[in-house]
Amino acid sequence: MTTHETSAAPLGLRERKKRKTRERIRHEAYRLFAAHGYEATTVDQIADAAEVSPSTFFRYFPSKEDVVLQDEYDPALAEALRARPADEPFVDAVIATLKGPVGAMLQRDREELLLRTRISFTDPAMRARHVAEQQRSENEIAAVLAERTGRDPADLEIKCAAAAVIAVFTTLVRHWVEGDGREDLAELYERHLPLLSRGLGF
Repeated sequence: MTTHETSAAPLGLRERKKRKTRERIRHEAYRLFAAHGYEATTVDQIADAAEVSPSTFFRYFPSKEDVVLQDEYDPALAEALRARPADEPFVDAVIATLKGPVGAMLQRDREELLLRTRISFTDPAMRARHVAEQQRSENEIAAVLAERTGRDPADLEIKCAAAAVIAVFTTLVRHWVEGDGREDLAELYERHLPLLSRGLGF
């Protein structure tokens, strides 16, 4: 889940302009993807629609794939988790963040999230990159979990716990997309993440 600020510190003028440019590029890219398809849309078309040069596009996104794969959710989730009480069970902390500011972000980005997730699940080249992004997400969750427990992020139990959380995230998002986003994604998280804290008690 790198573009939206989640801290209370105000951004300077330059950073605000950069954020607006990144968001405009992303917005126009998704508009074109929806209208013409991901494969048929070129970087030049995205840059033209966003009123930037192709070189400016590449300063914000190394490739067209990165428009789909880069997002702000992992940093926002990590920051929100770090703000939760240290003695709160981890799954409860995750659910609380997803019902709060991170859930609001997901709701705000609903249509773009649906489109980008469909692309990442169905485009062959994107699927390969998606695996690497999933590993990055696991590492971010492992880092937060290690901080909360005083353990090493390389600890195998920490890594397995982080992998389990991300696996549930991925499964729920896929289910949500297959249902055309009709269900509330935050509610899906709240309903099914407790499976982890129950220890898969089937």
